[in-house]
Amino acid sequence: MTNTNPFITRGYVAPEYFCDREMETKMLTQYLTNGNNVVLSAPRRIGKTGLIQHVFNQPSIAKEYYTFFVDIYPTKNYTEFVSTLGKSILHTLKPIGKSAWDRFLSIVKSLRPNITYDASGTPSLGISVDLSNHAPDTLEEIFSYLAQADRPCIIAIDEFQTICNYPQKNIEAELRTFIQHCPNAQFVFAGSRRHLLGEMFSDSRRPFYQSCASMELSAIPLDKYIPFAKHHFEQAGKQIEPGTITSIYQRYDGITWYMQFILNTLYSCTNSGETCLPGDVDQAVRLILSQLDYNYRNTIFYLPSRQKEVLLAICNEGIAENITSRPFMTRHHLTASTIQGALRGLLEKDLVTEEFGKYQVYDRFLAEWIQRNA
Repeated sequence: MTNTNPFITRGYVAPEYFCDREMETKMLTQYLTNGNNVVLSAPRRIGKTGLIQHVFNQPSIAKEYYTFFVDIYPTKNYTEFVSTLGKSILHTLKPIGKSAWDRFLSIVKSLRPNITYDASGTPSLGISVDLSNHAPDTLEEIFSYLAQADRPCIIAIDEFQTICNYPQKNIEAELRTFIQHCPNAQFVFAGSRRHLLGEMFSDSRRPFYQSCASMELSAIPLDKYIPFAKHHFEQAGKQIEPGTITSIYQRYDGITWYMQFILNTLYSCTNSGETCLPGDVDQAVRLILSQLDYNYRNTIFYLPSRQKEVLLAICNEGIAENITSRPFMTRHHLTASTIQGALRGLLEKDLVTEEFGKYQVYDRFLAEWIQRNA
């Protein structure tokens, strides 16, 4: 497979563009092929989605299983969850062949293919959902399909902790019951809100208590990233100093997405025969921030003033703790009521993340842009 830039910033392309995770790949593959469900927790942008897709690409899984990846982060309620699950399965089955597609549709009555047209009149196949059917009935149909599928199935549900925010009650218990009675399917429950995900699987009062094997991802080690990056530069007749890779790694705590994004930019800015030096990292970041400038200005401009004040305060702290304490409020000229009200909005908009009482700006590039422009 040819790719002009080997540092992938979105999705999964091929094993040769995937850095390390050898131990994690082996462990997750063994868990799933031995009949275990797995809860996979990781900070945002550390690479859990890439790992799942890489595992799905392993021969022992790709040849023997149907694999489905379902991102429920945008869903707001039970109905949207069921719709997203059904559509994800159907879209995955589509390229497999008509018999697999028809088998699914013969069981899940509320999902139907339809033809849609874009502005130029080009047709494409879409999926409609009959919302007159109750979500629990549709979910039962989906699990009925999984139980009868002609191959064992693996379903990865990303940001699984999202179901905790649904207004409907007892969803965890209902899902747990369906999963218990579906031996033909294994599940990966992935999430980035690690404390919420941990509570779902470690609290004895919750339905998923001790129902899964557990894995947690951390940053790929620097000593793995250096040869990976050097190899791809050298493949194109370019060079990159180890210190350049180390500089990026330390600046962004080895978070995979930022490593890939900056290496992608450095690769594109380095000509054949040239060497990428540590000083080039700042130039690459400036280029990235200039490309994102309009979006970031819009983001800040449309924020309510109190949310903007709290966002700037958290950004200035780097990692903010005890944010309603007197020292924090004094440093940033804020009140407890201002902070509490604004924080809810910032968390809902995903501009700020929280873990164990520590807050920080989710987008590291936005944080740098704020520090340069505020």
